[in-house]
Amino acid sequence: MKMKMTDPPPVKAVVLLSGGADSATCLALARKKGREVYALSFDYGQRHRIELSYARKLARRLGCRAHRVARVDLPGSAASALTSRKIRVPKGGVRPGTIPATYVPARNALFLAHALSWAEAIGAREIWIGANVIDYSGYPDCRPAFLRAFERMANLGTRAGVTGRRFQIVAPLLKLSKKEIFRLGKALGIDLRWTFSCYDPQPHGKSCGRCDSCRLRNRALADLE
Repeated sequence: MKMKMTDPPPVKAVVLLSGGADSATCLALARKKGREVYALSFDYGQRHRIELSYARKLARRLGCRAHRVARVDLPGSAASALTSRKIRVPKGGVRPGTIPATYVPARNALFLAHALSWAEAIGAREIWIGANVIDYSGYPDCRPAFLRAFERMANLGTRAGVTGRRFQIVAPLLKLSKKEIFRLGKALGIDLRWTFSCYDPQPHGKSCGRCDSCRLRNRALADLE
């Protein structure tokens, strides 16, 4: 009697999902690659918390297996313009070579650590992040060196890693320009109206149009026209 051949189970991946265009494109690409996606978003007291409503809708639209919104009480919330109303969000662009006021202390390290814990618990071996080094605004935790170091740590400090079930940090947008990311997202079926990128939205949720995130988004949109 011949054994019935079955398809191998899909590869599980935890994808960091902020609600912005980069993370949406990253998630859509993971789905296109056949990954079973577990989306992970964070409520960390950000002034642009409206992004979480976009993240929830994106997770549903893009067919995620699960979506978690984790609450993180950042001890350094007073040190960033994204988490403190006492610090102004820069509106005139960011000077090259500087780390802007919108940097949140060790944010990506915390987010990736949370993703790693969930990944190990569910048997996922990939963690996807929409980090980018071209339009990254000077954030040190978006650099390739940081992501490589975190991957090494993940494989040294987990039971899965030391028993041969190694983790991979996947950053497919790392070297793409914002325009290239938008073009890729469109090809993957992402409507930019589904995403939100502003750091300092108005009370009713409209983008400010002048923060660094808005400037990068608007410039890329203009280049695509």
